[in-house]
Amino acid sequence: MHPSTSRSAPERLLQRLDWQVIRRLDGILQGDYRSLFYGSGLDLADIREYQPGDDIRHLDWNVTARMSTPYVRLYTEDREITAWFLLDLSPSVDFGTVDNLKRDRLIEFSAVLARLLTRHGNRVGAILYDGVAERVFPTRSGRLHVLRLIDELQRRPRLPKAPFTDLRVLLASAYRVIRRRSLVFVVSDFISTPGWEDLLALLARRHEVLAVRLWDPREIELPDIGMVLMQDAETGEQLFVDTHNQGFRRRFNEAAMRRQASLDEAFRHARVDVLSVSTEGDLVRAIVEFAGRRKQKKHLARTS
Repeated sequence: MHPSTSRSAPERLLQRLDWQVIRRLDGILQGDYRSLFYGSGLDLADIREYQPGDDIRHLDWNVTARMSTPYVRLYTEDREITAWFLLDLSPSVDFGTVDNLKRDRLIEFSAVLARLLTRHGNRVGAILYDGVAERVFPTRSGRLHVLRLIDELQRRPRLPKAPFTDLRVLLASAYRVIRRRSLVFVVSDFISTPGWEDLLALLARRHEVLAVRLWDPREIELPDIGMVLMQDAETGEQLFVDTHNQGFRRRFNEAAMRRQASLDEAFRHARVDVLSVSTEGDLVRAIVEFAGRRKQKKHLARTS
């Protein structure tokens, strides 16, 4: 048997990502992965009175209540990072083209970041949520652990439909399970019933939280291709629509823009940075541009 035919599907995927994504990131970032994760892996060093410009996520509410004036926690950077991936595997992430589903980008992003972290000795875990129930994948390090996570994601059955996704379930589970301050990636298209926004903000007070928003261009702008049968990814409800109709396409785009504005406001409220991952975009470019924004933000915070 040829050696390549004996490799598992997770092994083949990770090898492809090593060549196509991770090596490119190594060349561009030159090992400076802290530009992606600054603020994570922190140990408490001291507590002092709040000063203008301090990160309000570091407010110590117990001391603040006792002293009747705001106090913040000061941290020193720990070399080891514990990272968690909160993975939304609800039916809406199966949207896209045959070769480019949001689910595919979710798996690739998680595999790349888990590999980057674990090969430097860090530990990663995951909480998987399919719109019905969640499963905890405990934190470990090493390449074999990444392969097991990929295998779990690839084997995860896809639900034809489910009750409306409620991200509160996933975020509440993370708040209960993740006790030590960690780096937390929330990987989702954020198509959910309302109410998750405050839980995201609550999680961000305890951890370094990054929102990874999955999207497909056809969710924003419909192509003009005539009569199309559209199906709600969450409920399975179907409806014929005429994409020749300019008014319908305009209203569709306007609704998508309103939803985007609402998401942007939710992320700002939670003080969470957002990495946008498109089904048709370059994952390396998305990560590098995100790292650049984070680095610039850190510089501005230090100089202000």
